[in-house]
Amino acid sequence: MPAPSYEDRQEWRRQQLEANDQFVVEIPKVELHVHIEGTMTPELRWQLSLRNGIPLAVGPQKTVLDSLEKVRQIYKQIRGRIGAASADQKLHFTFFEAYYGGFDLLQTEQDYYELAMNYFERAAQMNVRYCEPFFDIQGHSRRGIPVTVVMNGFKKAQIEAEERLNVKSQWIMCMLRDMSPESAMENYIAALPFRDMIVGIGLDSDEKDHPPSLFKELFLRARADGFKLTSHCDFHQKDTHDHIRQVVEEVGGKGADRIDHGMNATDRSELMGLIKERDIGMTVCPCAYIRHQPVVEVFPRIRKLFDAGIKVTIASDDPAYMEDNWVLHNLLMARDKCSFTDKEIVQLQRNAVSICWAPENSKQTLLHELDAFAKSYSV
Repeated sequence: MPAPSYEDRQEWRRQQLEANDQFVVEIPKVELHVHIEGTMTPELRWQLSLRNGIPLAVGPQKTVLDSLEKVRQIYKQIRGRIGAASADQKLHFTFFEAYYGGFDLLQTEQDYYELAMNYFERAAQMNVRYCEPFFDIQGHSRRGIPVTVVMNGFKKAQIEAEERLNVKSQWIMCMLRDMSPESAMENYIAALPFRDMIVGIGLDSDEKDHPPSLFKELFLRARADGFKLTSHCDFHQKDTHDHIRQVVEEVGGKGADRIDHGMNATDRSELMGLIKERDIGMTVCPCAYIRHQPVVEVFPRIRKLFDAGIKVTIASDDPAYMEDNWVLHNLLMARDKCSFTDKEIVQLQRNAVSICWAPENSKQTLLHELDAFAKSYSV
């Protein structure tokens, strides 16, 4: 059975938004899986291109995109699974071409501030109260951008978002698993002066033949330094079951605190048992998966994890590059396709509060807000 077509996905999105589900729209939200670099909208991409004098191009022939409308159209044509190449010789971005191509446009503290601020403003509109965005430090340092430029831009946005938008945040620094463990450690050490902003260390990018065990020393060091730990385990990736097991049992010496994606745990009862026994949270991003997988491969798994009592929570991943599906749209999709009740939607947010890495007083504030919201709807 094939993945749903682009047209079907867009029709579902339209129907779900037009249903005007005020419960999902208004519920206070916590987002724990969003890559800040994956929130670069077409408008910001165009703006940064003009400001920094970096032309935008697409396809094997590097066809120049000379208008905002052309950039918007290209965003609708992001093809291929992660790591795929532009084999059709057409004007299409693959995911990685779109994602890492956006990095090149980020040059100054102001650029990083605007990237983060645009996300925080969008999050506030969706009633996100707390979030833990990922960032890929190596994608910036390997271009010669100092860590101070990246982090100072993010910090300015973080402070403003909390003061002006009532959106609190902490950051998760992800290492690119298709770069060397030595590079990961070097960048980790370089970012330590900003540990007041960084709450966790993660692992992302192309997972094929890059297991978490390659980064054993990094995770041990980060655990000893007091950071929380997580790792991507991509859906239907090579060796995914062993990677999930490594994250659950080995990362940091005793297992990670969370798993990002990890949907194939539902294939093995022993993996689900370990995740629940160790109370490890899971972040899942349904709108990302249905771009490449049949519906029957996605939503029954989310339902199975939830019904097993595993602390699963819904997030957006790389919303700007995934058909403009942000955390609200992912929650609406999960509500529709998993038949989540109002009570279960509240539980998804309680899960997110439970597995987030906010200070305890902030968690209590979030839970009180959820309680008040549920009471207002008699849930």
